[in-house]
Amino acid sequence: MQKYQETLDFLYQQLPMFSRVGASAIKKDLDNTLALLEISGHPHKKFKSVHVAGTNGKGSSSHMLAAIFQQAGYKTGLYTSPHLVDFRERIRVNGQMVSEDFVISFTERMKPHIAEIHPSFFELTVAMAFEYFAQEQVDIAIVEVGLGGRLDSTNVITPELSLITNISYDHKNLLGDTLQQIAGEKAGIIKPGVPVVISERQSETKEVFIAKAAEVGADIHFADEEWMGAANGTNITNTHLELTLLHIRQQETRHYKLDLNGQYQEKNVMGVLSAVHQLMARGWKITEDDISNALRHVKKLTGLRGRWEVVSQHPLTVYDVGHNEAGITEIVQQLRHVTYTALHIVTGFVKDKEVEKVLPLFPKAAKYYFCKAQIPRALDEITLAEMAAANGLEGQAYPTVQHALQAAKQHAQPDDMILVCGSFFIVAEAM
Repeated sequence: MQKYQETLDFLYQQLPMFSRVGASAIKKDLDNTLALLEISGHPHKKFKSVHVAGTNGKGSSSHMLAAIFQQAGYKTGLYTSPHLVDFRERIRVNGQMVSEDFVISFTERMKPHIAEIHPSFFELTVAMAFEYFAQEQVDIAIVEVGLGGRLDSTNVITPELSLITNISYDHKNLLGDTLQQIAGEKAGIIKPGVPVVISERQSETKEVFIAKAAEVGADIHFADEEWMGAANGTNITNTHLELTLLHIRQQETRHYKLDLNGQYQEKNVMGVLSAVHQLMARGWKITEDDISNALRHVKKLTGLRGRWEVVSQHPLTVYDVGHNEAGITEIVQQLRHVTYTALHIVTGFVKDKEVEKVLPLFPKAAKYYFCKAQIPRALDEITLAEMAAANGLEGQAYPTVQHALQAAKQHAQPDDMILVCGSFFIVAEAM
């Protein structure tokens, strides 16, 4: 355990880490990633994969796909980021995290090369994941893009299929000021001859994807041309989301019960179903039973956390990693399905998010507990409280997430609700 902790300390301290320092950790090309993979013997060419990009929903969609392949009997790798509690959450095979021993041995072996290449934390993590998947001889790996797509370290694979979820404003300082520019970066994962599924057709971005697919000769499929939600077909509980979807061409309805209970998962599910059908057409053996069983048990099969996660009942306490305009909009819509007396929101943000765009979306009637995650990128809690007050949000500032959560628990009555959201790091520290 001590050796593992020393390894993590080395990775965090020696390598620039976007989640901690922001844009300065991002490299503008794939050279470092390719150099690391060459040292490992090109492991990214030794397994099949699905590549998933998007602003919101890419993590949930990646976990759903992994659950479906696992349920169908395939040995399935899953690479996601960031982690919430343990670094090893980023790299899993059949839901099991990579071993501490592998993290240690890979890092030790790479240390001389790290000194020479100077990779970012993310570049090294991608190389670590790909070597692990090759060593474990996975049948398929679901690979989630870290940021953007075109220049993301994961964009060295040639997948069986690319999936792009929702596009909204996030990381504008890196990806562009318009939805078209952001979509252009995400479209960078579309590869020659590899089909691409777009989960959600948006008027501003549709043509960007169509043009890129045409340019490289990739078949493009919009999930909402294949699926639609049936009228009154959605039922939300604190633990599950029940959906009735109509397959438009076959005119058949399908019923699914998900253990991911945010209403916003409906769009993600359509993208995942379209992706699975394309993969089945390419020879992957997956049954309708595999799909419905997997969707019922995504959290258990893959270890997914922090997506409208109910952690206790009285008061109802929910953690959600939604943090940008689209994410917070979805959370606020989800709140309409919940019954509570008073709402307590524990929240904090990072500096490079467009906080002034997000604050007006929050409910005015809630009591707020503003806090700061313990990372350099975190927005100061006093500054946040002042910005929030200007938007009519009332609350107190607390120096840490734990202080804020404690205060919310003290003030909340048994029939109230506590919501923790704002960034991955806020949720991680709450956990």
